[in-house]
Amino acid sequence: MKTLAAALFLTTSAVLGTVSATIPAHAAVPCEDMLKDMRATKATAKLADADMKKVDALEAKAVERCNADDDTRSDAFLTDAMKIMGK
Repeated sequence: MKTLAAALFLTTSAVLGTVSATIPAHAAVPCEDMLKDMRATKATAKLADADMKKVDALEAKAVERCNADDDTRSDAFLTDAMKIMGK
């Protein structure tokens, strides 16, 4: 009986360890929400042409990743764009 209980404990621990390893440390914000915030900031931003081109390029990459359901990478592009705009 002790062997069975030990085997069950080890199996359960292994399964829980695997599941917890596959859960990201933080959940991504829905890219649609972050894109909306970035566009609102962009509408009022006063940027040099070079910075606006960078923001536009990051927005395009973010939209591409958002359409591919890759919210994490989309959010990263949008975060970079927000930094350029001072947010």
